[in-house]
Amino acid sequence: MRGATQARKYRLQGAGLDLALPYLMLAPGLMIVLGVLVYPLWDGLRASTRAYRYGSPISDVGFQNYLHLWSDAQFLNALWITVKFVALSVSFEAVLGFALALFCLREFRGIRLLRTVLIIPMVVTPVVVAIVFRLIYASDAGMLTALSVALGGGAVQILGNPLNAFIGLVVLDVWEWTPLMFLILLAGLQSLPHEPFEAARVDGAGAWRVFADLTFPMMRPVLAVAIVLRTIDAFGTFDQVFVLTRGGPGEATRLISIYGYDTAFKFQQTGYAAALFVTIGLVVLALAFSAIRLLRRVDAS
Repeated sequence: MRGATQARKYRLQGAGLDLALPYLMLAPGLMIVLGVLVYPLWDGLRASTRAYRYGSPISDVGFQNYLHLWSDAQFLNALWITVKFVALSVSFEAVLGFALALFCLREFRGIRLLRTVLIIPMVVTPVVVAIVFRLIYASDAGMLTALSVALGGGAVQILGNPLNAFIGLVVLDVWEWTPLMFLILLAGLQSLPHEPFEAARVDGAGAWRVFADLTFPMMRPVLAVAIVLRTIDAFGTFDQVFVLTRGGPGEATRLISIYGYDTAFKFQQTGYAAALFVTIGLVVLALAFSAIRLLRRVDAS
């Protein structure tokens, strides 16, 4: 008995303490992660299986909220608008960001100042960007209307026209987030090896041949990562739309984030809104995993 007690004491003070020390030091951080990240996710999942309206009793409805989503015409319309918005915005941002990164890869006088200026839109608060574009798009005293009047035209209707409002929202997003693509792709271009490009130059390859055979294939993984990251972020766009159009006119710019906000705070259907956002989160995760698997297959081939 005495021997066992001494052995346990030795484990606690010697080798046992050495083994437990890393876990003891990780425990505070793990508790913070569980409290800040895991618990809200768990609480959101639990709320999505309940029917709750302010002032009414809470009741468990299981997966009824999830099933109701796919027969909700407003949800399907908001999802379709969001998919169109994300596809157009990310496509333009990828093309423009790649072009700017290729242009800024060269060294010339003023290139550092140009690179700094190009990332300014990304660091401006989204709400401020939306306010600025609202002033530009205003049909009575906006910059576009003033320019049109100066050229002999009339008032420019952006926010009052469904198609123009949607295009204006895409333009705002492209202006604000192309710098993110530019930064990621410029870093990728600067990390490419120089030897293949020097060999191609010695062989007399033209600029387009170098881009098609060397630059783009080697940049494909970086481009895919940038597109996946931006796609995930674009699905959560809220601030700019809320300030600029609030989903209007009609439902022309009612993204899924705006519909979720209306469901939770205007219609007071908290459980249904939680099911909506959990579903969108799963859709985005599925898209990300699909893109990564597709990228691995392309690289393997």
